[in-house]
Amino acid sequence: MDKVINAWSVPVALGDVPEAGLHVKLEASPAVRAALAPAAALRDLPELTAVFDVTRRGAGLRVLGHVKARVGQTCVVTLEPIDNVIDEKVELLFSPDAPVVPEGGDPTHHQTVAHTADEDEPPEPLIGGAIDLGAIAAEFLMLAIDPYPRKPGAEFAAPPRDSETEHPFAALAALKKPSGGGAR
Repeated sequence: MDKVINAWSVPVALGDVPEAGLHVKLEASPAVRAALAPAAALRDLPELTAVFDVTRRGAGLRVLGHVKARVGQTCVVTLEPIDNVIDEKVELLFSPDAPVVPEGGDPTHHQTVAHTADEDEPPEPLIGGAIDLGAIAAEFLMLAIDPYPRKPGAEFAAPPRDSETEHPFAALAALKKPSGGGAR
């Protein structure tokens, strides 16, 4: 997954962010969209943009913005192609003091990370003094995709039963009945 997300790399170093902040508009190229679409289980990814405001916050960075996309999916009920629109809000804090958790491992250090009560999540690790806005946009896109898209008005209807005695466990019930007319 990381390799696919890295298909859209727009690194921003802490030193590149002025005190007044940095406003960044991104538009994914056709090659990036082509790389992300199959990884996100999409039929197509015709549009993908992101707008971020990056500001300094102590020794770290704060990222606010939106990821917008038009995604081509397949309706899980009718199997017809449908397009969905994504507009996902991004709000992240990055701190050099945040613990780094490698895949399948424990944090590399156990330093206490202070964050205020108005923050919903603890900060993300600021690794090497930089963040990757392209990877952030790709991750938020993938998290926002509806895994079970439905065409408007499409409803799943179970097939009608032939009789009241037909049910998923009817075969097991038949096995439980005594055979041969004798009492057990």
